[in-house]
Amino acid sequence: MEGKASNSESTTPGQSISQLPQQGISLTPTLAEVPKAECSEKGTATEGPLTTDDDDSEMVKWDGESDPELPVNWQPSKKWQNVVMVSALTFVTPFASSMFAPAINQVMAEMGTSNRDIGSFAVSIYLLGYAFGPLVLGPCSELYGRLIVYHTGALLFILCNVACALSVSMPMLIIFRFLTGLIGAAPLTIGPGTVADCFRQEERGRAMAVWTMPVLLGPCLGPAVGAYVSRSLGWRWNFWLLIIVRETHPPTLLKRKAARLRKSTGNPNIRPVNHTTVSRSQLITTSIVRPIRMLFLSPVVFGLSLLTAVAYGTLYLLFTTVTDVFASRYGIATNVGLIYLGCGCGQFAGLLILGLVSDAIVKRAAQGGEMKPEYRLPPTIFGGSMIPIGLLIYGWTAEYRVFWFVPVMGTFFIGLGMITVFTPVGTYLIDAFPMYAASATAANTVFRSVGGALLPLAGPRMYSTLGQGWGNTLLAGISLLMMGMIFLSLQYGERLRTHPKYQIKL
Repeated sequence: MEGKASNSESTTPGQSISQLPQQGISLTPTLAEVPKAECSEKGTATEGPLTTDDDDSEMVKWDGESDPELPVNWQPSKKWQNVVMVSALTFVTPFASSMFAPAINQVMAEMGTSNRDIGSFAVSIYLLGYAFGPLVLGPCSELYGRLIVYHTGALLFILCNVACALSVSMPMLIIFRFLTGLIGAAPLTIGPGTVADCFRQEERGRAMAVWTMPVLLGPCLGPAVGAYVSRSLGWRWNFWLLIIVRETHPPTLLKRKAARLRKSTGNPNIRPVNHTTVSRSQLITTSIVRPIRMLFLSPVVFGLSLLTAVAYGTLYLLFTTVTDVFASRYGIATNVGLIYLGCGCGQFAGLLILGLVSDAIVKRAAQGGEMKPEYRLPPTIFGGSMIPIGLLIYGWTAEYRVFWFVPVMGTFFIGLGMITVFTPVGTYLIDAFPMYAASATAANTVFRSVGGALLPLAGPRMYSTLGQGWGNTLLAGISLLMMGMIFLSLQYGERLRTHPKYQIKL
């Protein structure tokens, strides 16, 4: 057996992300002869069926579970480098989703419209793009690898933001906001897959907390920056400023190994152990349909996705109304973007809590035995209770114009609750459906984004009818009802996942 190159090296701080794929991949991988019964070895999972060719004597596979080329066996510095870089990409697209919100009055005035519903739609249409993007981007990452989707998505994201900045009408702005959201869904869709590629089950809690933080912190910081930019430079600069990783998908890495060996040995028959004879069109169709089937046929996926959809919709409803609330009730207009930082601080506090206790809770619950996915969910009880508490504090103190810091504290509890719900749910879906983690995550992202896009449209009318106090009390009541999904998943999640009635043919 030929030796492997060391994988301990890491990138230098000055390297660009485009240089990363060439590092740490052995140029002399083992050429193994394996029977088909062994083709399901851990680390070679693929969502397509294996080849049925008779000749399986020239297959490339991982050199056991300790193969240093397998991402879960990389040096910790290399794994965290990938997570941090993907988290940075993940931060930008949610940041862009809400950065535009404080400028909506300025945009409406310039575009010659006074319809508040159109203004809210221009903000929330971005999230409809989030809903459709995963259905395309998820399959692409499984066929071509994660890195090319990150790179291509980043380039198209820049181009669509240029188009937004140059918009001359509301329809043009809305169309390109939708396309920006659709393309910007790339890191949200495949980011959890990168975490799952690099970390074993008992290590994922902290890594998922780091990845999830930008998903929720981005929308909180976006308005703070956007308000300042709009006031100082004009609303179009919210888009101009957005202009100014290494592959981790195991099946893709095996394909690259096989390709290098075919070239170096001159043997055209060498193929990866996860080679499939299914056509790409069939794979794409299956990958698009699978998240939809999981969403509506798996009670666990549907219930937790409904929970996150309501939470995400509530978050964006606040983002589209906070500016008007603090401007009209407290006379804060110049620095209103800073109000959003209350929610961001709550999320940061939640990140610290999850980073300290998430993996520890799982290990303690397992007591040296099997680590069940349901062990990820206890923190969601705390998070689910913080959201209605925060809504009640925010709503009633804003209704009676209590000192502005008190409603901001309400948004702190909302942010704290959001991240301590989203992160455990995301990690649970990865652990519960390891073979179909990308599809389960896509199903959750689609439903969550639809909630984030549609619920804010009801905000202006709801608050004008009920006021801040009763309007947010209604949202708090709905949030309390959604906690039922947490308790159902804790009590019956394992039974529902394993019951033959709910074994979906994927």
